[in-house]
Amino acid sequence: MTARDFGGAPVIGLDLGGTKIAAALVAGDGTVLARHSLPTPATAGAEAVLDALAREARAVWAPGVTAIGVAAAGVIDPVTGTVTSATDTIRGWAGTALAAGLAARTGLPVACDNDVRAAAATELSDPHGQGATMVYAAVGTGVGGAVAVDGRMLHGAAGIAGHLGHLPSPEAEGLPCTCGATGHLEAIAAGPGITAHYTRMSGLPADRLERVAARAVEGEPHATAAIVLGARAVGRALGGLANTLGADRVVVGGGVPRIGARYLDALNAAFTAELMAPLRRLRPVPPRGGPDAAVLGAAALPRTLPLHHPRTTTGALR
Repeated sequence: MTARDFGGAPVIGLDLGGTKIAAALVAGDGTVLARHSLPTPATAGAEAVLDALAREARAVWAPGVTAIGVAAAGVIDPVTGTVTSATDTIRGWAGTALAAGLAARTGLPVACDNDVRAAAATELSDPHGQGATMVYAAVGTGVGGAVAVDGRMLHGAAGIAGHLGHLPSPEAEGLPCTCGATGHLEAIAAGPGITAHYTRMSGLPADRLERVAARAVEGEPHATAAIVLGARAVGRALGGLANTLGADRVVVGGGVPRIGARYLDALNAAFTAELMAPLRRLRPVPPRGGPDAAVLGAAALPRTLPLHHPRTTTGALR
């Protein structure tokens, strides 16, 4: 899709996650002019979340703002502006008319996309990323992802392209996934999945992945095994996708890879073992973007994705 030119006018970028909404006022050259954040009212329902998004937009608004871009959790269809599927992390989020609801509340046109895909798009915005065929994985509370072919981000039917966490995974056979199916990558490779697998093997409680990682450092074999299994599952899946797409860039981000070298070494080894000969030099790399990647990706959405305009201006920010 052809990029729009807003003449250097600022755009508001909103990053909606299960725990936090981050907002930024972003200039035409990508400079962040203002920031704000607040907790996501994830248990209060979709209308409360839309109200919170509008409050965040107001918190960073400035004269001359032309549009809002939203990078949101869930399966987002940017053409219809709706949340086509979602887990219960945000209660009642599936089916929400995200773009129309926010446009009505703010009086500004809105473009929206999945949060991981928006962050991944920033990997394509510099000369090194232009034209790349890329697989992008975000491994955290869930396993999200994005796929770009020849520099173009894929959305697919209903915006579902790139949701890597729902690839079948032999390591997760029989395990329930957050989507309602069984045997998906997320069930064994996301932070909660690794933690749950550790508890199944050891019989010991663990409230979060960081505790499992600390026990692995202390030499606890079940903790090490759970981390390595989750890492191998991600590596194998990414290696297979790299072969399928002929990828020349594979990016792995999210909180789970930050638990240490043991995880990354296991992921890289499993990834490399899957590669066909022409790709043997390919290795996963961390994201180039820093903590602003999601809001910068969100702010870029109105330049390339469909804009959903308000039917009235009763909720205008001005």
